[in-house]
Amino acid sequence: MTTSGTTTFDLSIDDLIEEAFERCGIRSTNGYQLKSARRSLNLLFLDWANRGLNLWTIEQATYAITQGIKEISLDTDTVNVLSAVIRDPSQGILTDITIDRISRSEYLNIPDKNSQARPAQYYVQRTNVPKVFFYPAADQNYTFVYYRIRRIQDAGAYTNTSDVNFRFLPCLTSGLAYYISLKYSPERTGALKAIYEEDFLRAAMEDRDTASVNFVPDLGV
Repeated sequence: MTTSGTTTFDLSIDDLIEEAFERCGIRSTNGYQLKSARRSLNLLFLDWANRGLNLWTIEQATYAITQGIKEISLDTDTVNVLSAVIRDPSQGILTDITIDRISRSEYLNIPDKNSQARPAQYYVQRTNVPKVFFYPAADQNYTFVYYRIRRIQDAGAYTNTSDVNFRFLPCLTSGLAYYISLKYSPERTGALKAIYEEDFLRAAMEDRDTASVNFVPDLGV
């Protein structure tokens, strides 16, 4: 037997839309329907940001902080910060030191937010322009190294491919078909929603960190 020898299958935005409309029982589309479907696709991407971690959207980022800095603004496509360290360049050796995330109320109750030392805690303000507040404020130059969840990129041109890992293509197609059915094929909405939720659950179960984890009981004294 001869195989293709390739593993590059992907779907352009217009192919995704065509497949989704076919699942809704619609074979031909006009200009407005294409525009409507692309809008639904972008809304679907936003919904995925609310459903949990998408591993392909997790990336490491850095931010240089100088003495006296106690607040920074992150890129606007940052959904959340997962973990972080402070990189200390003292004595010519780069050392990554854990920094703990605290809540808004914990940060609010810190009496002297202007005291300076190596930052040991941070609070993430999840606004349209996300911000990070440090305590204490930096007493010298450091680098804030963090893992962030970024937004899935917009659909853009119909000839683009989606900013989605290949494992999620079936889920993406069924999700778009479900969204489209709400507007054009309501009689199929129930069935398409069930397929979408099943596809999403299957993809989400696979899209996880598979590193080993050890649980040690706390026996107390």
